[in-house]
Amino acid sequence: MLRVNRELTYLEEVRGLFNDSLSCCVNALLQSFSATTELLDILNKWNPSDRIERSNIPLHLKNTLLAMRDVSHPDPHVDFLDSLYRHTIRRYTQQDADEIFHIILNLIQKQMPDRCLAQEIRSLYEIKVETQVKCSHCASVQRMPTSLFSLPLAICEGGNTLESCINSFFQLQNLVDGEEWFCDQCEKKQPSTHELKLVSLPPILCVHLKRFRNDRGFTRKLNSKVTFLETFSTDVFAAGQSENVANDSPRAGEHYSLYAVIVHIGSAMSGHYTAYIRPFQDQAWYYADDNHVQPVTWSDVQQYTYKGSSTAYLLLYRKKSWNSSG
Repeated sequence: MLRVNRELTYLEEVRGLFNDSLSCCVNALLQSFSATTELLDILNKWNPSDRIERSNIPLHLKNTLLAMRDVSHPDPHVDFLDSLYRHTIRRYTQQDADEIFHIILNLIQKQMPDRCLAQEIRSLYEIKVETQVKCSHCASVQRMPTSLFSLPLAICEGGNTLESCINSFFQLQNLVDGEEWFCDQCEKKQPSTHELKLVSLPPILCVHLKRFRNDRGFTRKLNSKVTFLETFSTDVFAAGQSENVANDSPRAGEHYSLYAVIVHIGSAMSGHYTAYIRPFQDQAWYYADDNHVQPVTWSDVQQYTYKGSSTAYLLLYRKKSWNSSG
C-alpha cells in the first residue's frame, strides 16, 4: 500500500515513518529495532571512520535509530532505505518481513568493521539449536549445531497457541519411507529419527510465525489463529532443551516479555505491514502504520491472534532477566 501523505505523526516515544517505494515492511522492522534499545546501545559504542562506504548498513541503521528520536528530523530513514536498495532489496516490491530482518542482521555482520561489536549484535538475537539424527539400526547419533536469528514456527490450520507451535518445532520426527538418513557408522542410508534441541536463547527472541505455505506451486497465506501471551516462561522450552546446554541456556522460571509485533495485512501476493510496539521501560503500547502512530491497549494487540487477513507475523520478546524493568 503506497502512502502519498508525507505528514508524520510523532508521539513522545514513537514517530511515524513515511512509506517510500512500498517500504512498509522496512518501516515496521525499524519500529521494532527502535524499541530494541539494546541494539542502539551497542551501535553507539562504534565510532565509524570517514572511509566507511556509502551503503554501509550498520552506519545508516545507527543514524536512523538516532534520527527517529529527533522530532526535528523530517525523513529519518531515507538513507537507510537507499542503502538497502543498493543491496538485494528492490523498490516497489512486496517484501517478507522475516527475510528482510535476516538480510539486515546478516549485512550488519558482514559490514561492521568492529568485530567485537558485530558479535555483540549477533549474541543479542542468536538462537542456538542442535540437530540430532539417530540411526534406528546402530543407535549412533550425528549432532549438527545451528544458529538462527528467528525461531521459525510452523502453524496449523485452525487454532494454535505459541506453546503448541514451540512443542511442534522440537517434536521428534521419524525418517522412513524414502527419507532415510545416511549413517556414517553403517555406511548406508538407514531409518532414523530427527529432532532439534535447544542449546541457548538470546536476550531478544524473535518468533517467526510461518504463515506462507507453498501449495502445488502457489504460495498461500494461513490466516490461522495463534494465541500468544504478553509474558511467557522459558519452561515451555524444557522438553526441547539439549543436554549440551550453554551458559546462556534458558533456566527454569525465566520469563520473556513481548515488546513488538509485526503484523501482515492481506494475502500472500499483496499485503501491507504495520507494527505494535512497547518502547523500553514503557508499559504503554503504540500502533505504527507507516507515518501514522497512535497509542493502543494490550487488548488491541491481542486481536491479532486472529483478525481475518490481518495477522501477527513476527513476535519480539525481551528476556526479563536481561533488565528487570524490561
